[in-house]
Amino acid sequence: MSAPPLYFDHAATTPLDPRVRAAMFASLDAAPGNPSATHAAGRAARERVEEARAEVGALLGAPAAAIVFTSGATEADNLAILGAGRARPGGHVVSLRTEHRAVLDACRRLEREGHRLTLLTPARDGRVDPAAIAAVLGPTTTLVSVMLVNNETGVIQDIAAIAAECRRRGVLLHVDAAQAAGRVPLDVSVLEADLVSLSAHKIHGPVGVGALYVRREPRPALQPLLVGGGQEGGLRPGTLPVHQLVGMGAAFRLARISGPAEAAALGLLRDRLWSALADLPGTYLNGHPTARAPHILNVSFEGVDGEALLAGLGGLIVASGAACGAESGEPSYVLRALGRDDALAQASLRFSLGRGQTAPEVDAAAAQVREVVLRLRSLAPA
Repeated sequence: MSAPPLYFDHAATTPLDPRVRAAMFASLDAAPGNPSATHAAGRAARERVEEARAEVGALLGAPAAAIVFTSGATEADNLAILGAGRARPGGHVVSLRTEHRAVLDACRRLEREGHRLTLLTPARDGRVDPAAIAAVLGPTTTLVSVMLVNNETGVIQDIAAIAAECRRRGVLLHVDAAQAAGRVPLDVSVLEADLVSLSAHKIHGPVGVGALYVRREPRPALQPLLVGGGQEGGLRPGTLPVHQLVGMGAAFRLARISGPAEAAALGLLRDRLWSALADLPGTYLNGHPTARAPHILNVSFEGVDGEALLAGLGGLIVASGAACGAESGEPSYVLRALGRDDALAQASLRFSLGRGQTAPEVDAAAAQVREVVLRLRSLAPA
């Protein structure tokens, strides 16, 4: 019997932690009611929801009341960007070309609705100079959206400095922190962001649930994307999925307790993986060498076909770009924005590590990649 494939795609979806699963199943029996109902079953369900809300807020150093539950970070991004933009029609929105599709497409939707859009290109290392953002802010600028940890390269942006520029000009700042939670310090009092998007399934929680942090003072004006029901302060109506929210609360609690130690361990494994690949000729690290999250490593391999590279790694579950863009077959727009040509961008792998990953798994993955890259280069024409 062949060995199961090695899983190195935790930035897309992490396996559900058994402790999170246990909490979710327990809540199905203990709190089966509708949390919006006023009867005893509804009140029990509401109690579970509010406990989960408090756990999500605790990871951010935020009050529970600042957390709005959503179906995931994509919806949270849309609620933040479209909600803020539509509350201030005809404004100016600023973001980066390397943002997640959920951010870019929402910004482009605002552009079609009459907003002016500026998309900045980061430096080749993936970082944007806060001064470059400050330079494009004007009297009509209403919103800046910059992710804390890039989902493809793991590059960390200087959000605190960007926030300071926004604050001086009275501009709202939205931060997609889906890849940051549990991996890098995430304190809203330090970040000074007005809106922060989060996801459960990036840190071993359930798929299909996320949250948007909305600053309480001053509270930004947001238009809801949906209407009907009035749940979540009127920003996200609909019956709340109690067991999923319980799972998200459990995942965020585990991340708050063990996140720093876990992140340090993942950083060592990521560096071990890079060390095992770096001496291959024509191998390039994508993104800043030090300002990056501990769980993501993105590498390009010169002289190999990207499709053949992925096909040859049958024993390895690894990504080439973001999961949301996998169906297009196009080279990563993030890597192209950082200056990689189409061939290098296509022949790139994103390794993302997660809870329970081991050094032997890292060594085995590196050995597989080395073998396939060398074999493909031997078959390629000079």
